[in-house]
Amino acid sequence: MQYRTLGRTGVQVSSLALGAMNFGQIGRTTQDEATAIVDAALEAGINLIDTADMYGRGESEEMVGKAVAGRRDDIVLATKAGMPMGEQRHQQGSSRRWLVTELDNSLRRLGVDHVDLYQIHRWDPNTGDEETLSALTDLQRAGKIRYFGSSTFPAYRIVQAQWAARDSHLSRYVTEQPGYSILQRGAETHVLPVTEEYGLGVLVWSPLASGWLSGAIREGRDVTTSRSTFMPQRFDITIPANRAKLDAVEQLAKVADEAGLTMIQLALGFVTAHPAVTSALIGPRTLDHLHSQLAAADTVLSADVLDAIDSIVAPGLDLAPHEKSDTPPALLDPSLRRR
Repeated sequence: MQYRTLGRTGVQVSSLALGAMNFGQIGRTTQDEATAIVDAALEAGINLIDTADMYGRGESEEMVGKAVAGRRDDIVLATKAGMPMGEQRHQQGSSRRWLVTELDNSLRRLGVDHVDLYQIHRWDPNTGDEETLSALTDLQRAGKIRYFGSSTFPAYRIVQAQWAARDSHLSRYVTEQPGYSILQRGAETHVLPVTEEYGLGVLVWSPLASGWLSGAIREGRDVTTSRSTFMPQRFDITIPANRAKLDAVEQLAKVADEAGLTMIQLALGFVTAHPAVTSALIGPRTLDHLHSQLAAADTVLSADVLDAIDSIVAPGLDLAPHEKSDTPPALLDPSLRRR
């Protein structure tokens, strides 16, 4: 396992990190299975575990808490807040009112007195940067969080938050968690250059592109990933973007074969090769999934392999741009771009 410094924090984290989104109802992973996955991940050298309050409406945090009980000090523990947690209008977002309440809920579910990294799950256009940063700074000073970061923020919002922290003399975001994979390379255009400029650690989610790069999805095969059951539109190959992804996967499979690698090794080795990336978040549902992903822990792709990938999916290109999660709200909601 490789270890890298998380931004400018001085904290050393593994180049593969364990994402716990699949723990519980989302991935149908039981507590015993989750604990076995955590045990194996820690044994392999992974030392960062990432979850969120909204994964199973708190279920993932509860399962992670039980799995890490008794060895909290060995783990860099990260969670997130901001996505809806109920039907009430104030049970979401990044206001002081909600973050103070929800962090206590997360700590209770995790069974800990602090988290190492508390992340704002999505940019909240209804809340000013100073409001959020002030609340996070106070929670940091209270000892409930060690550091805080953002997740899936547009590049310009990452910059704005850095300026707001400087101007208001507040603590700043020290990490960003963007989506990034061979098939979705848009982060290379704006987000990753910004994180490098400001010295942010980067924890990449969906490096296997929701299973497209796992080796399970190939021409002529039925799609068998868990994501296809609740996101079928992302796997319908009659959709042009999905057809483009499948065509790219077939070419990438040849590159992997010629290099003596699995598709998973190719995919994870690609994202961890980028100098801006600290860790790739893997989200196994089973021990078999974990072991297949751990095989990429020390994968280093040659320049020839990286050049071959560039020739298949150009740098900065999203093959499915409509799947991006950091699109400015005005591009999605006509009422925000009309007077």
